[in-house]
Amino acid sequence: MEESELCFPELFNTSCRRPKRPYFENMLICILLSSISLLTVILNLLVIISIAHFRQLHTTTNLLLLSLAVSDFFVGILMFFQIVVIDGCWFLGDLMCTVYHCLSYIITSASIGTMVIISIDRYVGICYPLHYSSEITIQRVQMCICLCWVCSVVYTGLVLKDFLKQSGTFNSCFGECVFVINYIAGLFDLVFSFIGPITVIVVLYVRVFVVAVSQARIMRSQLAPVRLQKSVTVTVKKSELKAARTLGVVVLVFLICMCPYYCVTLTGQDSVFNASSDAFVICLFYFNSCLNPIIYVFFYPWFRKSIKLIITLQILQPNSCEANVL
Repeated sequence: MEESELCFPELFNTSCRRPKRPYFENMLICILLSSISLLTVILNLLVIISIAHFRQLHTTTNLLLLSLAVSDFFVGILMFFQIVVIDGCWFLGDLMCTVYHCLSYIITSASIGTMVIISIDRYVGICYPLHYSSEITIQRVQMCICLCWVCSVVYTGLVLKDFLKQSGTFNSCFGECVFVINYIAGLFDLVFSFIGPITVIVVLYVRVFVVAVSQARIMRSQLAPVRLQKSVTVTVKKSELKAARTLGVVVLVFLICMCPYYCVTLTGQDSVFNASSDAFVICLFYFNSCLNPIIYVFFYPWFRKSIKLIITLQILQPNSCEANVL
């Protein structure tokens, strides 16, 4: 065995071997991961600056978007660890391997939990508009956000308790960073991180869609003349299609990014994730954090105005936080 194939040449008998991949493939993967990570960090950083800086954006819904952006921002930073091990070697030790996987679970769980809270917020706002301002307050939203992050920490401790107790013992050689989830923990994770959240999101968004369409029909039937009923019907159908398309994108992207990871967790009694060999599955799982600001925020007009003010450095001017971005 050539020393260039070893992660730690000085540990000839116990060092891991680098996977044999063409140089072009390594470069392509590295560029792809770097681009996704950088895009995730930049987009979510723009969201964080926008909501934190401009006073007009200090609303209950935007606080949830801020929490989502913070979690997704850190997901983008964690993706750089995938680039570190692109050659199949982990040089940061067992402790950093444990920290990496724990932070990954905490931040991703917080991101998913915040998505669920956002769907609840929109459900209350559309279905119970008269009670929204009294029930959904800044203080309650802040409490929900804090609870979401605390629950993410507790949830990570429960799912990875065996891994935390035996950190590093699952590595077959030096230079490897793997963690093992037993089958029961995998099922638990599947239910509480995938099936449960996606069910809540789909049910609430479908309800929001139905209520919004029915309200639009009532308003148009009351305000529009009888001779315009035909054109109103066409307009309503277009709005239905637009709402259905938006809902489809949200759910489809979530499924595409999450399904591969949770399918792998059910492939055997113990699901072993290697930071190099399963980079595609893990990064696709993370890629949802890059798409979240695009799906939830990017098409808001206030976000486009905020980006313009941030890029042109107008936010550095006095009283820029009072600018009209709505």
